[in-house]
Amino acid sequence: MTGRKWFAVSSIVMAGALLLTACFGRADAPVTRTPKPLDPSKPDVVVIGSEIEGMYLARAAVDEGLSVLVLDPREEPGGQLLQGEMLYLDEPFDRSGTSLLQGLVKGLFDEYKKGTIRKLPEYESYYASLTEGIRIVPGITITSLSTGSPGGSSSAVKPEGSSPTRITAMTYRTKNGEEKTVSAQYWVENTDHAALSSRLGLKRIPGMETVFPAKGKDYMASSVMMKFKGVDWKKFAKEVGGLPKAQRFEKYGVNTDVSKDFAYGLGNIGKSYKPSSKEVFLRGLNVVNQRDGEALINALLVFGVNPADAESVKKAHELGVSETLKVRDHLRRELPGWENAEVNGYPRYLYIRDYDRYETEYVMQASDLFSGTLFPDTVGIAGYALDLQGTKANPWGTEIGKSDRYGMPLRSFLYKGYANVIAAGKNVGASAVAYGSARIQPNTAQAGEVIGAILGLIDGRHELASIPEEEMKRLQKLMKKRGIELNGKPGRNLIEGYSPQQIEQVNQGKLVVKPKS
Repeated sequence: MTGRKWFAVSSIVMAGALLLTACFGRADAPVTRTPKPLDPSKPDVVVIGSEIEGMYLARAAVDEGLSVLVLDPREEPGGQLLQGEMLYLDEPFDRSGTSLLQGLVKGLFDEYKKGTIRKLPEYESYYASLTEGIRIVPGITITSLSTGSPGGSSSAVKPEGSSPTRITAMTYRTKNGEEKTVSAQYWVENTDHAALSSRLGLKRIPGMETVFPAKGKDYMASSVMMKFKGVDWKKFAKEVGGLPKAQRFEKYGVNTDVSKDFAYGLGNIGKSYKPSSKEVFLRGLNVVNQRDGEALINALLVFGVNPADAESVKKAHELGVSETLKVRDHLRRELPGWENAEVNGYPRYLYIRDYDRYETEYVMQASDLFSGTLFPDTVGIAGYALDLQGTKANPWGTEIGKSDRYGMPLRSFLYKGYANVIAAGKNVGASAVAYGSARIQPNTAQAGEVIGAILGLIDGRHELASIPEEEMKRLQKLMKKRGIELNGKPGRNLIEGYSPQQIEQVNQGKLVVKPKS
């Protein structure tokens, strides 16, 4: 952990621990094992990056008795949640309206919906409690990897068709310039810029260029969160949310709704905005009431960001900051209750939705999601619209339908041909179209928790990619006792009766899947 003032461990961790207990305390909660003392040169698990999804994996692994070290290439921990302040949380539901939240992440959402976790310090406290006892070393640079192939290697690139490779050690440089080497049983990619996985010699999963034609690789836009104060939310909710649906939709955009806590839709507000350059775009607004006249909006898109390039990130952040002032003036004119809104500071980083992802043992397709598939090695139950955010070529993006519940297999979190390298969070193995749903934070957070627990429960007895089916059933039963159901009822098959050609169109994002009656 770092010594930032906002990360005042002595007070925040104590408060966060109380909150974590309140959020997650339940009769079926597992009794945590005492983790092994951490040897920073030889932990059981090394997590690269500190995005929150991977921290659920780390937490579960520690609670199963494993030692975990987090090595973060970023200067400060917390990624999109704390540094990017992506504090508008999307909840996954099945098509019957049942929430799919399970495990530790459900506790975060419960407090979020109640309004007790809305502001950055509250998220910082939560994050501190989630990561309590886990060592995070920020500002590192990976310099080399060694593998289990004969003779080892300074690069993890492996020949096609060879037997599974194990990463055995990593050499990295600290922000003070010191070289260190660490070995581990498992390695986890948990960054937003493929800091580890880009070194594995794997094929990149084709990206948004397969959906919206582009020259070369393309990605969904990043975002700069916009923070405001001086918002009269009661007036906003009454004068917009209180309108009859037809009138509300006509004036503000289809699917616009404003409650006492949240607002979404408002597409006409984006359509009427004139951005200062082609590199930014205002889409429909997702707004969270942070209390006390404060509100946060997820809507300002920035195109062409390379999160692996510090200069690209810096330029995009500066562009978003300057554009926020212009958006403020637009909101003052267009939205009741926002007449006196002022900018309430800026996030320190971006919300990176999408970057290079690499082949896993199984790459989920849109047809897996729409068919409601449950896999024998399901480690997560997910759901969400296949929401492909905008690119510069198509700034409004598209949605090709909303799935019912579906399973996320362990194999989609295991890099292809590697015995001990795990993808966390937005690195999940999913096609560009399937990624529109699979990428949602609670989906991969819940899967991460299960994977972290599995690492401790199998205790090295099985390779992750070849856990016997009976053993996987046993592990799933154990997770059910802990409140995470993994092999319940499958989702509805929304593409039943589709021809092979239609299914291919679905997988390419060229055919919208309509709800079944």
